Amino acid sequence: MSASKKRFHGMVPVALTLAAVCALTACGKKDEAAATGPVATKSAAAPTPESVVSASVASMTADQLREAAGKAYNENRLYAPAGNNAMEYYLALRDKQPGDAGASSALNDLLPMAVVAAEQGTTRQDFAEANRLLALIGKADANHPALERLKASAASAEAKARKDAETKQLTAEEEAKKQADLAKKREEDQKKLQEQQRQQQATAEQQRQQQATAEQQRQQAAAAEAEKQRQAEAERQRQAPAAPAAAAPAARPATAVSNELHAISTPSPRFPAAAQRAGGTGSVQVEFTVATDGSVSSARVVSSDTPRQFQRDFEREALSAVKRWRFQPVGQAITSRRTISFE
Repeated sequence: MSASKKRFHGMVPVALTLAAVCALTACGKKDEAAATGPVATKSAAAPTPESVVSASVASMTADQLREAAGKAYNENRLYAPAGNNAMEYYLALRDKQPGDAGASSALNDLLPMAVVAAEQGTTRQDFAEANRLLALIGKADANHPALERLKASAASAEAKARKDAETKQLTAEEEAKKQADLAKKREEDQKKLQEQQRQQQATAEQQRQQQATAEQQRQQAAAAEAEKQRQAEAERQRQAPAAPAAAAPAARPATAVSNELHAISTPSPRFPAAAQRAGGTGSVQVEFTVATDGSVSSARVVSSDTPRQFQRDFEREALSAVKRWRFQPVGQAITSRRTISFE
């Protein structure tokens, strides 16, 4: 055998050994990559009631928070997206002003929707969103009756999902697709729930308008009836025979009654809760008729200078207050106008 062939045969075992080492090294890297894939990646720390309100929201002033909260509430950004929703703004406002009745009332209204959204997040395995909502609920009401049940359900579902993911060993591409699907489903659920809330508000507003229209028609009918009675009384007085001139001086003291309005009781109107939460103000001009006994027999809205979305609420409270007013008795029914301010 030639020297070159001997050298070739001597190098074969060395080459085979190197190939085996490289193969084992590559396998080890693949195993390491699999171990550090999406399943092994640790998720970010779940938000807590202390950290769930973003720093940018917490840094706003009370007036800024009140304005931003009212805008988010009206635009149905009730609990999402994170950092720009009514619930975070009201929570931050309550932190700055614990006695703010508007913030407390709004949070009570928002809590049931946040509970439903948290349950939906757990169902679709969107645990990051579910945990954020649970933190919002916990900050709003640490003793909420559903909180512990929701936490246990989310923790159990997340543990099961993690175990299933470890079993399936999802690739990075599959995990990315799963997260994209979760984000899409989250957005769909949020839109659906908030659209339901918008429809409920629209229905309530329609009912308020119908009630206001019915009340206005009733008031107009009452005013027409009062005017008819006043005209009939005036006609009777014109047709009544004139009393003897000598008897007139003796009759005046017995029938002398003031025809000027002197208020006895004018209770203030109640400020509409929704307008108070949003910081809305305005004024309503009301026309009313005072009967001879001093009671208000009818009232109607002449004009109003209020935010459009709260106009019906202000007008309703103004009319309700005027109907409770009382004046000293007058000689005949008197119609007057007053402007009621809501500051």
